[in-house]
Amino acid sequence: MKRNSSDTKKVKLSCRNVWKVYGAHPDQFLKDSKDRFQDPAKLAEAIRESGQIVANANVSFDVHVGETFVIMGLSGSGKSTIVRCLSRLVEPTAGEILLDGDDLLKKSEKELIEIRRHKMGMVFQNFGLLPHLNVIDNIAFPLKLQGRDESERYSQAERVIKLVGLQGRESNFPKELSGGQQQRVGIARSLAVEPDVWFLDEPFSALDPLIRKQMQNEFLRIQSVLHKSIVFITHDFHEALRIADRMAIMRDGEVVQIGRPVDLILNPADGYVRDFTSDVPWEGVLRAADIAEQPQGPVDGLERIPGDTLIENMLRQLADHEEGVVVEGEDGSVLGIATARGVVAALASGSSDAPEAAKRYS
Repeated sequence: MKRNSSDTKKVKLSCRNVWKVYGAHPDQFLKDSKDRFQDPAKLAEAIRESGQIVANANVSFDVHVGETFVIMGLSGSGKSTIVRCLSRLVEPTAGEILLDGDDLLKKSEKELIEIRRHKMGMVFQNFGLLPHLNVIDNIAFPLKLQGRDESERYSQAERVIKLVGLQGRESNFPKELSGGQQQRVGIARSLAVEPDVWFLDEPFSALDPLIRKQMQNEFLRIQSVLHKSIVFITHDFHEALRIADRMAIMRDGEVVQIGRPVDLILNPADGYVRDFTSDVPWEGVLRAADIAEQPQGPVDGLERIPGDTLIENMLRQLADHEEGVVVEGEDGSVLGIATARGVVAALASGSSDAPEAAKRYS
């Protein structure tokens, strides 16, 4: 789902130096402290020693237009708190949150309600469906809050019902649906308002593994159609690999590393990040473009492969072509040369132990 459109470079949502502290006087350390920016880890420790809880410490990242930005970490890392700060369901203690350049922390409660109703979609682990409303009424409910007339509400609800594959279930009540179907209703309801930004906090973690994979596939299909700007929370690195354009890993309220999944695999910032990637089947994640090197000579006559070819699908070609293969971009340009040696180096770079694929082809 990686996109090369220039739109992905435009910033839709910015989280800048955001802190969330719980305690009797949460902002007393942050008002005039230089450590807020210069040494946030030192400041966070001082706040904790005072008996207060640091849920988020100096968190910064941008979400680009049309991108799926995944935030992950272990339980208690601060990932769910930060996504709630983005929508001000939780009030940040300090920092800036910019949506299309406007600071949401400066908005009045009335203005914020309108932004949530018209520009934000939210899906949480708890589906939060209204049990007394059927499927189509659950989906149309946020449109009713917007004040849209009945015909417009139901017309829009029918469109998103088709989008998430719930045709024929319009009259069913939540208790008559499976877990996966209930989650589809939650997704459809959040999309009904046609949000600018879509927040999803572990939306599939309560589902059985098979249904979870099906919902991931459904999510990818919907995103390929709508190209929403998405913040997606998960604790599952394999899930993040499937859906992320870029991702951030959090620990103790702080962002440890931000990058494409392949960047985190090949260049983990520390052992904490490396632990997340240690059991990833790398040969099924890395692509030809990720290991392409500058050619040392002419490339005429060499076999060519697309840059998005998975390494697991090119190993035999590399074994048959000792000199390597030419890696091409979407426009036919030469990105570089891929070789078996390059595969081994890439697979071994992010771990102290080379994966089995690297051992087999070294």
